[in-house]
Amino acid sequence: MKIIASFSLIAPALLSGTAYGFGLSMPGQAHALRLPTSAASSAASISSSNTRLAMSAVADEVEAKKDTEDADELPESLVRDEDGPDGNYPMRRKMEEMLREAQISITEAIEKIDGGAKFHEDAWLRSEGGGGRSRVLADGKVWEKAGVNLSVVYGSMAPQALAAATERSGNRPEPGPDGKVPFFAAGLSCVMHPRNPHCPTMHFNYRYFETDGGIWWFGGGQDITPCYVNEEDMKHFHGSLKEVCDKHDPEYYPKFKKWADDYFKIQHRGETRGLGGIFFDDLDDRNPDEIFEFVKELSNNVVNAYGPIIEKHKDDEFTQKEKEWQLMRRGRYVEFNLVYDRGTIFGLKTGGRIESILMSLPELARWEYDHQPVEGTPEYDFIDATKNPREWV
Repeated sequence: MKIIASFSLIAPALLSGTAYGFGLSMPGQAHALRLPTSAASSAASISSSNTRLAMSAVADEVEAKKDTEDADELPESLVRDEDGPDGNYPMRRKMEEMLREAQISITEAIEKIDGGAKFHEDAWLRSEGGGGRSRVLADGKVWEKAGVNLSVVYGSMAPQALAAATERSGNRPEPGPDGKVPFFAAGLSCVMHPRNPHCPTMHFNYRYFETDGGIWWFGGGQDITPCYVNEEDMKHFHGSLKEVCDKHDPEYYPKFKKWADDYFKIQHRGETRGLGGIFFDDLDDRNPDEIFEFVKELSNNVVNAYGPIIEKHKDDEFTQKEKEWQLMRRGRYVEFNLVYDRGTIFGLKTGGRIESILMSLPELARWEYDHQPVEGTPEYDFIDATKNPREWV
């Protein structure tokens, strides 16, 4: 049984534990679905316990309200000096400036590689303070969908929401009289889904977080999700990340590479979402300016790590079978993002902008009942690499 679906409309329903009713076909047939919002009346429950629990937590911990509004343009800075939680105000401004510049430089480089579509920009402001800028490219020559989102926000959250968003085990801030923790967060996140099955999907996120009481940390990483194993490409991607890491601490790359392999594992499948990269959270073990320089260099290295791989493969020929395999792997991408991804859960728990939160989902994904790649095929080799993470450099 094969299902292909457009997730621009289905994903919000999945997050609440239900999905619009699928026109299911017999094995050997496939339906391509682009469902109107009115299809909710024919909804069929395909609940996930994790998804239901996450959403019930949202209901318990966060006021259900839309707290963002569109804006014609952003102010020169979204940081409010001497406002929000007590903390490192100069770092907030420095991080915002760096992320704004990175968003522009990355999207300009991606537009040049695509050679067709341009990024559409939306600015938004948050009632509790701050805002952001979403830049989304759709229906390009190279990318079906690519988005780079900037967020610089103030807010408050229950301790349970903080726990869902980070691995921080100690030094947690104490909630205020209302039971919530004031926070400031600045981050740049990106997902790019190319058309060609030989061009990998790429994700990155770099962020800075502060809460009341002067508690702060950095987090982030960059990872790659191809459909096939190309050792030369993986050596380039991982080698580029390792080169930046080694400049700052030779222990960073092996530690953060393993962290990515662990974090991006789809537990119910026993496989990773892709072929890894680096991931780190709660990084606060040295001077914040030192960590800032590390994060800045990683942000400026995004295109260098990913762009040459796309340039190399964007015109590769591919078969219908390879395209169907790509869509099946995107189904795995959706499963991870909706069930396990901390950024998605955190955005929902803190009343984030839904279009930005769900930007990471591909336009199309595919599920085929009990599909098992044949041993000896490129697809089988890829699955082996997701079940047994490899060392690329």
